[in-house]
Amino acid sequence: MGRHREFDLDKVLDAALCVFWRKGYEGTSYADLTKAAGVERPSLYSAFGNKAALFHQALRRYDELYLGYVGEALELPTSREVAAHILLNAAEHNTRFADRRGCLALNGALAASDEAEPVRQALIDYRAEAQERLRERFERAKAEGDLPETASADALAAFVMAVTHGMAVQAKAGFSRDALEAVAGQALSTWPTNGSMPSKKPA
Repeated sequence: MGRHREFDLDKVLDAALCVFWRKGYEGTSYADLTKAAGVERPSLYSAFGNKAALFHQALRRYDELYLGYVGEALELPTSREVAAHILLNAAEHNTRFADRRGCLALNGALAASDEAEPVRQALIDYRAEAQERLRERFERAKAEGDLPETASADALAAFVMAVTHGMAVQAKAGFSRDALEAVAGQALSTWPTNGSMPSKKPA
């Protein structure tokens, strides 16, 4: 009979999540993971598989625990409210924890060795899925008359994602929540509303 597991899987996964969030995938070693989780490497292997498999599970956990505001945003009645909810919550999320600022899906994933390329590609796919959900929501906004016909749902979805990614990088560099909220406000000031695209302000 196999030995009874003596640790809480969710607690170990949460500990690994925090390490990956802080140090990125490649910056995280097995020593970092075993120290944070309080388990030996063979037990970590047995419970989760290799480092890449553990990272994928941590990413799913991250999405479940911290990114619920994205799903909430997609249910809001207007496209601007969708964008505002995402951007303002991203400002809070990226600065909430002093020891792990920024975004798990972005930290340490912008460049990778050949060995880590599958993880980098998985993160690209993860972000692409989020952008596609936004695009679909903005297409619906056009159909409902909330966005002008001339608006590009593709471009608006990419715009929101680009701003959130930039905010995550700035948070990692030490920008405050107030600074990121100002970035969000500036981005929202250009949002197409009331049946027409924003025009240049008069002098």
